[in-house]
Amino acid sequence: MNQDFSSTSFPNLETERLWLRQATQKDAEAIFAIFSDPDVTQFHDLDTFTCLDEAAEVIARRAKGFESGRGIRWGIARKPNDNLIGSCGFTWDTEANAAEIGYELASQFWRQGIISEALSAILKYGFERRGVQFVIAEIMLENVASKRLLEKLGFQSQGIIKERGFWKGKHHDLEQFVLIRSEFTGV
Repeated sequence: MNQDFSSTSFPNLETERLWLRQATQKDAEAIFAIFSDPDVTQFHDLDTFTCLDEAAEVIARRAKGFESGRGIRWGIARKPNDNLIGSCGFTWDTEANAAEIGYELASQFWRQGIISEALSAILKYGFERRGVQFVIAEIMLENVASKRLLEKLGFQSQGIIKERGFWKGKHHDLEQFVLIRSEFTGV
C-alpha cells in the first residue's frame, strides 16, 4: 500500500461518516465560521477570526505546506453535504520520521465522535502509508477533552513542558503525548 510521495496529488480519505479532503477557497466561509468561535480558538495558537480574509490565508498557508512537503491538513466534511466542519493533519519531521498532529472542530459537532473518527483515519494514513515511526501531540493543560481523546486513541503522556507554547501574548505549559507505530491499534 505504498504511495508515491513525490506526487502532488492530495490524498483524500473517507470514513463511515466523513470525507477528509483538501480545503479550497470555496471553503473560506466554513473555516471562518469555525475559527470565529472563541470556544474553538481558546486552546488554539491563533486568535479568534474577525474577518473572512483570515480564513482565506489559512487555506492558502495549508496548501503551501502540503505543496512544500512540510505537512498536510485535511478538511473534515460530514457526509453527504461536504461542508467543512473542522480540520486535522500533520506537520512532518522527516529527519525523525515523525509527525505532529493538530485538529479543531466546530463546537456544535463536539462530543459526537467526529474528531476521533477523523484522527483514526489520518493516523492510519501516517503510520501505514507514510511510514512514520511516531506521532506527537502537544496540548494546553486546560484542554481536558483533547487529553481524553488522545488517551482514547492510544497516545501516552510524556509529561508537561513548561512554557513550551507562546501565543496570544503569553507562554503556555503544554502536555506532550506520543503514539508510536507499534502501539497504534487503529481504534
